[in-house]
Amino acid sequence: RAGAGPPKGLNSLPFLQPQRAAYRIIDPGMTNIQLKICSLGDFAVGKTSLIRRYVEGVFDEKYLSTIGVWISRKTIRHENYEFNLILWDLAGGDNYLRHHTNYLRGAAGAILVCDLSRLETLPYIKKYAGQLRTINPKAEIVIVGNKSDLSDAREVTDESLDGLSADLECDYFVTSAKTGSNVEDVFLSLAKQLASKRWPKTE
Repeated sequence: RAGAGPPKGLNSLPFLQPQRAAYRIIDPGMTNIQLKICSLGDFAVGKTSLIRRYVEGVFDEKYLSTIGVWISRKTIRHENYEFNLILWDLAGGDNYLRHHTNYLRGAAGAILVCDLSRLETLPYIKKYAGQLRTINPKAEIVIVGNKSDLSDAREVTDESLDGLSADLECDYFVTSAKTGSNVEDVFLSLAKQLASKRWPKTE
């Protein structure tokens, strides 16, 4: 990645401009990395709620439908890395699948979200994973089974998630945007995967 300059600030991003992951040394012990991360899944699985819980620490019971894409930013530190995450929350469902190609360009990774209380949302995980990896074969992914707080209505089992994660060769988490359970772990896990495989520590 030698010679790659830092990406533009969020306010100057053109709506569909692909973003490349980049890094720069800000002091001898810290590497600053900017990453584009997409949130993918069927409609109403809680993608927006997960990102709002992660970025803002809030949850809204009202259904928040995303039209097109919504972009947020979050900075986290882990070991000798500072990750500047640009989070692209993409609208879900069959009607939007064909429009995602431009949004996915330049994505370093993605969280693939299903609703634990709706079994029919699980097959979308493979659809979005295939779409992302066609565009960027090196993209890292994490599967998220959201709405663990709806335990009495749960239809997606741990066994199903475990099998799917084995097929896609990725980790999975069971989360609740409502309670915040495991939400931080999802994004930290993805950032650590990217750091360990693409930006190993320098001696």
